[in-house]
Amino acid sequence: MGGVTSSMAAKFAFFPPNPPSYKLITESATGLLLLDPFPHRENVDVLRLPTRRGTEIVAVYVRHPMATSTLLYSHGNAADIGQMYELFIELSTHLRVNLMGYDYSGYGQSSGKPSEQNTYADIEAAYKCLEENYGAKREDIILYGQSVGSGPTLDLAARLPKLRAVVLHSPILSGLRVMYPVKRSYWFDIYKNIDKIPSVRCPVLVVHGTADEVVDCSHGKQLWQLCQEKYEPLWIKGGNHCDLELFPAYLRHLKKFISSVEKSHSRRHNAPTSRTDRHHERYSRWSTDHCLEAPRKSTDHYWRERPRNSIDRSEKFRIIQDYSFKSQNNLDKSRMSFDQIERSRRSVELCHERSRRSIDQQLEKARKSVDWLDRIRAG
Repeated sequence: MGGVTSSMAAKFAFFPPNPPSYKLITESATGLLLLDPFPHRENVDVLRLPTRRGTEIVAVYVRHPMATSTLLYSHGNAADIGQMYELFIELSTHLRVNLMGYDYSGYGQSSGKPSEQNTYADIEAAYKCLEENYGAKREDIILYGQSVGSGPTLDLAARLPKLRAVVLHSPILSGLRVMYPVKRSYWFDIYKNIDKIPSVRCPVLVVHGTADEVVDCSHGKQLWQLCQEKYEPLWIKGGNHCDLELFPAYLRHLKKFISSVEKSHSRRHNAPTSRTDRHHERYSRWSTDHCLEAPRKSTDHYWRERPRNSIDRSEKFRIIQDYSFKSQNNLDKSRMSFDQIERSRRSVELCHERSRRSIDQQLEKARKSVDWLDRIRAG
């Protein structure tokens, strides 16, 4: 049974765009890594990061001159950072945050194969890079997980105290629960967010569309109910799985949330600190590596997300660009060319079409498998 479920997870839990939407090139004059076809930007670094599982992932780091927070973005399972690049630029600009996005193992130009355990190692590598290369402090980092990206996001957040915040964008309760309404966690399930979110000790914002046909809005609502530090959620009426950035409320609410957690942190930072607080801060910093290396049971099994609708990226970026703020007038405004938009759109559609061919048959097999386990348990 374990071999079957592991094989299914490898085929259907992840949909890396094929071919990748970007290439990595090295600029001969400077030796800098560049993301082709995008022009070099002075405030963007392109990185290769080794992981503890032996793979090497590609990441981008976007600087903002006025940032006091850093967003670590884990994207969905049918995209890569080439498709997300312009959105990363826009979010950094409008939210006034530094932002790191990364590709999972087996995605884009990252090496290896995608798996649940590899995504945990991938986000750890990105997090360590923020601390060690860019001097980001844990209390300044906001983890952002979209769809399947909520899995590595919550896994890391549950093991790291004192994070600034967590954002869950169309999150899943667990992999199996996306396709089957099970009432308990099975050993072969993956991304068991429902079991991990009670351990998260920072403010959590949940954003979900009420018309989501891939991951039902009930996933987001149940996760929000289980949060220890709830922030006002955003249930976007009529929002689907891949179009939440189209709605002005998305960026407006996200900006409000980040402003709120930054103000809260500023008040705590300016308050007099006791000797105990200073000792705890030193210990918290020392224990980061221990938290990241904490053992966890392997659950690299059995889940795939149903194929998504294609993303109209041109409209998505237009809405975000129209939502501007007075303070950003002195910043460069990025624009995505029509060719880049079409390339991203076609890449996502091709990925969805390939996965759509056999997914109904495999879904039925998965349901029969769970029914079989339930019958054994009942007998």
